[in-house]
Amino acid sequence: MPNTSTQSDNLESTANTATIEDLSDADDDLGDDLKKAREQEELEHIQALQALALSGVSIDDETDDMSHLDEIDNILDLSEEKFPKFTLAKNKARFLRMVSWYRGKEEWIEVAPLSGVTKLFKQQTKELEGIRSSKMDYEMELETGTLTPSQRSYRRDELKMCKVQEKMAVHLISKLQLKIKSGRR
Repeated sequence: MPNTSTQSDNLESTANTATIEDLSDADDDLGDDLKKAREQEELEHIQALQALALSGVSIDDETDDMSHLDEIDNILDLSEEKFPKFTLAKNKARFLRMVSWYRGKEEWIEVAPLSGVTKLFKQQTKELEGIRSSKMDYEMELETGTLTPSQRSYRRDELKMCKVQEKMAVHLISKLQLKIKSGRR
């Protein structure tokens, strides 16, 4: 009878091995099916976006808002209804603080001493480099296409904030340059 127990152990071992191999094959088949389904969904999504683009319909309001920013010379001249829209409330608050700061600096320029204006000019010029660097980083991240929808939304908001801040900084720098030139005459 010792042979019988050895035979049953061998049968059990063979059965376990066969079951594991069957499960492994089933997982591979399931993985392939899921991969094919995802690829098909992505293809359909891309085709839908291409169809929208060809029809001239805007893909999202964010894009329109971003292109609208490029047309504005001085954001501080806009009415509150025409301010850029932000997804995150913290960015809206940050934007409003920024508008207030830049408005205050524009008023200050009128009465500021030349040394203060020169100092602010240097500071803003240096800050503008950082803003442009961040803007480029966000643009590159958005172009990769590897972000989740929430990450894309966050990066779009940050990119919009960079564009707004860049516009305000450039406008302030040009006013500072005019003040410096007129003060040196």
